Amino acid sequence: MTITPNETFALLKPSLDAHTLGVNAAAELLRDCGYQVETGDPALSQILNEIRYPVNQEKLVTWLNEHQITHLGLSYRLDEEVAVSMVGHVMYALRTHHMLAVQGGPINGVSFGGLPNACKKISEQSNGYVLTFQGSESPQETLQKYGVPVERIPHEMKEGSKYDGQLLKFGAELIQKKAYLDWKPVERPGYLGMGTESDTVMKRLAHTLTSNFAPLMRAHVGPYSSSATREENMEEFLQWCKHLANTKYLDILSIGSSQLSQSNFGEEWGDQSNGGGVPVNRPEEFRQIAEAASPMLVRTYSGTKRIPEMAQIYEEHLNTAWHALSLWWFNKMDGRGPYDVYTNLKAHIKTLKYIATTGKPFEPNTPHHFSFRGADDNTYVLSAYLAAKLAKKTGIQTFILQIMLNTPRYTWGVQDLAKARAAVQLVRTLEDETFRVLIQPRAGLDYFSPDLMQARIQLAAVSALMDDIEPHNEQSPLLVHVVSYSEAAHLATPPVINESVQITQYAIQEYRRLRRAGFIEDMGKNEDVKTRTETLLKEVRVLIDAIETHIDDPYSAEGFYMIFAAGFLPTPYIWAEKEEFAYATSWRTKPLRGSVKVIDEAGNPVSAEQVAARAIGHLPEIEYRLAQHLFV
Repeated sequence: MTITPNETFALLKPSLDAHTLGVNAAAELLRDCGYQVETGDPALSQILNEIRYPVNQEKLVTWLNEHQITHLGLSYRLDEEVAVSMVGHVMYALRTHHMLAVQGGPINGVSFGGLPNACKKISEQSNGYVLTFQGSESPQETLQKYGVPVERIPHEMKEGSKYDGQLLKFGAELIQKKAYLDWKPVERPGYLGMGTESDTVMKRLAHTLTSNFAPLMRAHVGPYSSSATREENMEEFLQWCKHLANTKYLDILSIGSSQLSQSNFGEEWGDQSNGGGVPVNRPEEFRQIAEAASPMLVRTYSGTKRIPEMAQIYEEHLNTAWHALSLWWFNKMDGRGPYDVYTNLKAHIKTLKYIATTGKPFEPNTPHHFSFRGADDNTYVLSAYLAAKLAKKTGIQTFILQIMLNTPRYTWGVQDLAKARAAVQLVRTLEDETFRVLIQPRAGLDYFSPDLMQARIQLAAVSALMDDIEPHNEQSPLLVHVVSYSEAAHLATPPVINESVQITQYAIQEYRRLRRAGFIEDMGKNEDVKTRTETLLKEVRVLIDAIETHIDDPYSAEGFYMIFAAGFLPTPYIWAEKEEFAYATSWRTKPLRGSVKVIDEAGNPVSAEQVAARAIGHLPEIEYRLAQHLFV
């Protein structure tokens, strides 16, 4: 495929699918090569949800014409049958309205990004007309498939990281030897109350911590079939829980609950789309899950409506290992919940105060959600610190800092280490006898290849990367969120989850052995990582100082709203509420030597001082707007 110099792309997805990272990454790559890219709006995403109806097909065609689109890209990373149906209806609409170039229309090409089976079926049904992307393509491969001329690809996009190559070499050798398959479940010492309603993650750590600690393994588990009933799906999940409990590789089971479980718990769902995931809808079902999963600890997503009430249900019926909230996210702005951002923040802070009464840890699903939407590395680190300080202020005693690596996928490993170390160092300045920080690294959401052998290698490589965050501390990390190697190809079943744990545990221990023996570089002494970390710390401290100096009560719902709305957290790719958060989205970001930075119109990096100055200038307007909102 070859594209014209003046191509205008539309990269769209239905609102049912919350995965925006692939769309945003592809959009940024094409923009960097000089192409115009439109990503639609919430109304258009809703139209794609119901594209089978002729009236919505008409609306899509009208939008394409109004925006002079010449290439249409679609994305859907959930149920493959839904993806195939969506693309089929879109192609029908394009043909019947004579929109394709072969019919004399404006659309030169159509592409689709999704899971491998969906890509295969769509390619077959379109006789290869629809260009497909499985998500594992490198930036260069993506642009080559689109037909972007080599001379339009920026030089820095062609660079790579020597460290990443070393990690993949380590991963390849480890997987080829297959010794990881001999890794047995870690024998965790028993203790009074283990696996019961009185058990906690802090007890599990206290009774299992050794000098050469094998981290507690957490994995996301969530079978779902659109052809089965809700009850049948629940029964299958309970069987998975029992299997994982009996095989003993996994320590913490994270329920992959459905969107409806999060947004409409306890209601009659009717014919609403489940969207994938475990369709939990009754408090007693959480109790059944806890019993089936014992002695594993169990946790789940937060609710996106009646949030404090849902946290109480998780506490009383699941004995959740810890609670997770997304603060600025999981609301109207990202299509995951019914609240506006300010209402969402108020509900989350109220929930944090309840969590504090339980003594349970809190995990913010915050930094990586900014990264999903194009935020720079300063914003990643800053949002982690803000969440931690808010948590401490509300009485939380244990803070779990989830560190999502490989996000975006073209981030270099040395920058991942710098981001992680900067976030950990800043958050740990808050530690005292009442506040403890646990780090929990994980692989990126779109990191893995659909080639399962390559994905295994990548999992071993990223496990080594996790251990390099604090390479001189063999009790770190205490927790690891294991992303199963099959995620880019198909749903992770219990055997795949167990094998993923084997790879992760074995890779960490083998990497430590090689470091002790001097066979690999000690990344604790790497000057590039040190310089990058110091730069991040310096820049983020400028932003923290500006926020705490110019906002009266920054660690409150009002403060967090003002921080975001004024533009202290550049987030160019939010999908909704763009007018309300114009100062957050007005920034441009760009990958530069493996990092993500805010840039000006000329493509030059913008300093933290410049970001802070512009955001400070917006504060009076945001304060006035917020006051008007409060009086409504």
